[in-house]
Amino acid sequence: MKLAEMTISAYLDLLNSDAPAPGGGSASALCGAQGAALVSMVAGLTIGKKKYPDDQELCIEVAKKTSELKDALLAQVDKDTEAFNLVSAAFKMPKETDAEKAARSQAIADATLVATKVPFETMTLCLETLRYTRSLVGHSNTNAASDLGVSALNLISCMKGAWLNVLINLSGLEDQAVANDFRTKGEEMVKTAQKESEEIYQAILEIL
Repeated sequence: MKLAEMTISAYLDLLNSDAPAPGGGSASALCGAQGAALVSMVAGLTIGKKKYPDDQELCIEVAKKTSELKDALLAQVDKDTEAFNLVSAAFKMPKETDAEKAARSQAIADATLVATKVPFETMTLCLETLRYTRSLVGHSNTNAASDLGVSALNLISCMKGAWLNVLINLSGLEDQAVANDFRTKGEEMVKTAQKESEEIYQAILEIL
């Protein structure tokens, strides 16, 4: 059964166990999915409300886009665990002969690249969602303003958690240029997300 199809309690019990996966990468993606769902909810609570005539077009777009992002981020929950399992399986490959050693090394390298790409993709999806969250501040149902703040908090947790999962794999990448590219782009995304989330949170505090 996919993680995304489990009950909340079953997923948490698995996370609470001594199984190495799901771990922080999957948990981070789930935070992102929650953040996206909250934004979509706020947009939905604004659509059709006569009090917000100028915000209807924006909220319709945001509701659609963040619902799609919620699905994409939820898919990352399983993708991250699958990536970890690839790395784990690669390390368990036989290494008795030179041919086996070469095959094992290549499998580890390939799996590590996947395990880096997956949380990086989570970061990309997270930043996109965060920008939609920002767009609704002051342009959505004020009764749900606190939910935008909670969305921002979930999304920055997603961003920073996914970044940690990128970082832990960088040293295992064979191509240093690729590793440096991940690091440069990732650092910029974290910086941008931190600024966005803090500004959203402060704006929501002022509204409340």
